[in-house]
Amino acid sequence: MEQFAHISIVDTKAKLDEGSAKIVDIRDDQSFEQAHIPGSIQLNNGSIAQFMNENDFDTPVVVVCYHGHSSQQAAQYLLHQGFEEVYSMDGGFEMWRQQFPIEAGDRS
Repeated sequence: MEQFAHISIVDTKAKLDEGSAKIVDIRDDQSFEQAHIPGSIQLNNGSIAQFMNENDFDTPVVVVCYHGHSSQQAAQYLLHQGFEEVYSMDGGFEMWRQQFPIEAGDRS
């Protein structure tokens, strides 16, 4: 995969339910603390090195932001770091929260 791919919230939910992808949330600390996708990991400048050290580069990664725009740049960055299968979730967290469960509290 030379370019990240786009993924819908429905397909993201399926990957999450299967346990076949890591969901990383690039929103700010306060937003993540208030609500996030269950099982997601907050990814920021302070946690990127740890994430890269602890995860296999062949594990699919879905990047989530507010509306699906900033996640595209982050997805491309992860691809350039060596992750083989990277997605940007279309519609972002705001679309997810309209259809699927969310949770509060820091789980990073």
